[in-house]
Amino acid sequence: MRFADPREARDFLAAHPEVRSIELFLIDANGVPRGKLLHRDELLAVYESGRPLPSTILGLTVNGDDVDETGLVWDVGDADCWTYPLPGSLTLQPWRHQPTGQVQVSMHPEHGQPAAAADPRHVLARVIERLRADGHYPVMAVELEFYLLDRERGADGRPLPARQANGQRPGATQVYGVYELEQLQPFLDDLYAACERQGLPARTAISEYAPGQVEITLEHRGDALQAVDEGVRYKRLVKGVANRHGLQACFMAKPFGDLAGSGLHLHVSLADADGANRYACDLEDLDGAGHGTAATLLRHSIGGMQASLRESLALFCPHANSFRRFQANSYAPLATTWGVNNRTVSFRVPGGPRASRHIEHRIGGADANPYLAAAALLAGLHRGLRERLDPGTPIRGNGYAQGGEPLPTDWLTALRALEGSAWAREAFGEDFLRVYLAIKRAEYRQFMGEVGEQDWRWYLVHA
Repeated sequence: MRFADPREARDFLAAHPEVRSIELFLIDANGVPRGKLLHRDELLAVYESGRPLPSTILGLTVNGDDVDETGLVWDVGDADCWTYPLPGSLTLQPWRHQPTGQVQVSMHPEHGQPAAAADPRHVLARVIERLRADGHYPVMAVELEFYLLDRERGADGRPLPARQANGQRPGATQVYGVYELEQLQPFLDDLYAACERQGLPARTAISEYAPGQVEITLEHRGDALQAVDEGVRYKRLVKGVANRHGLQACFMAKPFGDLAGSGLHLHVSLADADGANRYACDLEDLDGAGHGTAATLLRHSIGGMQASLRESLALFCPHANSFRRFQANSYAPLATTWGVNNRTVSFRVPGGPRASRHIEHRIGGADANPYLAAAALLAGLHRGLRERLDPGTPIRGNGYAQGGEPLPTDWLTALRALEGSAWAREAFGEDFLRVYLAIKRAEYRQFMGEVGEQDWRWYLVHA
């Protein structure tokens, strides 16, 4: 784990005398930023000697409740654990009304105990390090879909797509519609400007498969950890810019039952020590058993992802709502299928020139923690390389109609598969899994214990 040099803090403070406050944040198990708002006079000390955060900060539910069973609450007296800044994370928050900075921190591997093992960024860093030790250098990009909503709800309590610049609320899908992007121009202009201020490589914007649904792609990075860091900060930025416009950016996996869900698509390839793409092959080489080293390596990578998917699904789909996204003909995959230039499968190999060959992992929901989703993807990929797992014949045509091993369709089944997996314990670490599963079991109990509108509508009169 590499932390930032204090010169970053000195340079930032000198360049921004107008900044009085800096948001210090850490990403918890659910991908939620948690931390403190510091005065500028406190910043340099964070770089020089770290900043303590309570151990419970990495043992919270998505609602911010302590989970005793994590062992990070009373068992350790809610001990202070030291965090340090990550290189390049100290930037301005352009959406704030007052000049404000932000800096992302992570637990120190030793001084951050007992919470360090539960830090999701550490989990990903360890998986990447094992791949690199075997001569594989992962290249990644993060692609997040989200809904842009009004803060106001409808009369029935349902969230509403944000009004467009023309004052109208979108009611039709209009996938890939350029007019819809034009109507979001004030928001998109500020979003791209904010990304530029923070050094985030935002690229193509797309009007997605539902009213108010948007996707902006991020650039591939030769440093996979950097790519996911940028994905995490991008998500924080989107929410901030939306809030500045009086809107809400929603990354729920399935906010509307009758509309498309939102995914976290992760793009991955492997480079050699010189940066050359080890997957570079012709698409025809991927048929059958594969031909050539590159095609075989790519096929084994997919085979490992397939073999590990059931055991790691609770990391790609971490909430009860996550599983509502899996519906036929919805662009959300339902089985451990793969194919070439095919969006009905879980693992898609896009077209394009040989040098750009990579895998698009389409399982994760936008509600997933990007660090944990990337760790699960790469650990599965590594398993396939080590065990030389073959993925079988690629799907052609409609993957929804061609079977494949089905995915679990409920939260509890996925959690039990993760809990019972010897592979997951080795890949992610016993201590991390103990904390993560304790959090998820607590959330499951809370979710199932809450009685709401659907229960009353279904059962109040006729049960």
